[in-house]
Amino acid sequence: MAEIRNFTLNFGPQHPAAHGVLRLVLEMDGEVVQKADPHVGLLHRGTEKLAESKPFNQSIGYMDRLDYVSMMCNEHAYVMAIERLLGVTPPLRAQYIRVMFDEITRILNHLMWLGAHGLDIGAMTVFLYAFREREDLMDCYEAVSGTRMHATYYRPGGVYRDLPEQMPKYAPSKFRSKKEIDRLNEARSGSLLDFIQDFTERFPKCVDEYETLLTDNRIWKQRTVNIGVLSPERAMALSCSGPVLRGSGVVWDLRKKQPYEVYDRVDFDIPVGVNGDCYDRYLVRVEELRQSNRIIRQCVDWLRSNPGPVMLDDHKIAPPRRVEMKGDMESLIHHFKLFTEGYTVPAGETYAAVEAPKGEFGIWLVSDGANKPYRMKARAPGFPHLAALDELVRGHMLADVVAVIGTIDIVFGEIDR
Repeated sequence: MAEIRNFTLNFGPQHPAAHGVLRLVLEMDGEVVQKADPHVGLLHRGTEKLAESKPFNQSIGYMDRLDYVSMMCNEHAYVMAIERLLGVTPPLRAQYIRVMFDEITRILNHLMWLGAHGLDIGAMTVFLYAFREREDLMDCYEAVSGTRMHATYYRPGGVYRDLPEQMPKYAPSKFRSKKEIDRLNEARSGSLLDFIQDFTERFPKCVDEYETLLTDNRIWKQRTVNIGVLSPERAMALSCSGPVLRGSGVVWDLRKKQPYEVYDRVDFDIPVGVNGDCYDRYLVRVEELRQSNRIIRQCVDWLRSNPGPVMLDDHKIAPPRRVEMKGDMESLIHHFKLFTEGYTVPAGETYAAVEAPKGEFGIWLVSDGANKPYRMKARAPGFPHLAALDELVRGHMLADVVAVIGTIDIVFGEIDR
């Protein structure tokens, strides 16, 4: 009688559900996964080492490129670490702007996740719906920073500039009718805050649309319920965080447990799962979309009624205004020194963590008193989640591996760093 042997299967990096750069070596017994061995390093760019060779203020752009789906949240941790070492606190208005953009980033991340996860499992329409809303939020990024993704908008001491008073508008085009252009520009006639407020009013209906497509869909439930179950004890032992940890029933959110910026001043709830399976993690993220929307609305209301500075007035940290720089020699020197040498940061070390969309994103920063970090280490939330993949997929079918990879929301920029 022929001997039945396990065989090894390469899942990715070319597989569309491997999201570009995951190589997963699966040991299969027929259709059942016996062992999963994730291979990382295909997107390693040496970010942490590069940060050691540049002044503190020149590495903010590298942070955007770590988890390139939740850009500003990465900047936030790095900028907070620098501010702690410098011993400075940004103005209150800047803190509200940061919180608002952190939540805009959370919605951007979860929409990308929802679309890609749906596509992996076989739901095509939700991908198109999710990207429709992402487009509006990308325009918010572009309005404040000039770029749609890698914003470099947060700076030590505040944010790059105040919120603009007008939104970019769609120009006439041969691809769109005048009626369509007018409809698109209707929400863009006011300031950025008007545009964001309009978005917060219509977004809950959009989330209802996603839920109509997926939440009670029997195919979706067959693919996600009781798949990749993670108990709360194991989730904590594997150092999971974010929706993966909360999906297992652990109430842990840095915005509530260790509030930073103005999270202790806004009202929101933390969604928590029960079973710790793919379906619960999906429900947690969908509810986070609604809660982020609530936070953004509160920030918009506060920012409307409280004008003020968005950057510290210390030219050793913040650049002078262009107008001053053109006419005042001292301002020109400040500007030149700031953008060539940066600033020296007192010797010491710190760890600054934010509740990024995927979990706890932290920056450990060591300064030896120079203008460059002595050591910089990024604590990426996706790394322990990928390490837990073997435990999550054992005993499941090959098709379930795709559902589990989708549900832990992996982006390789931060894992490989």
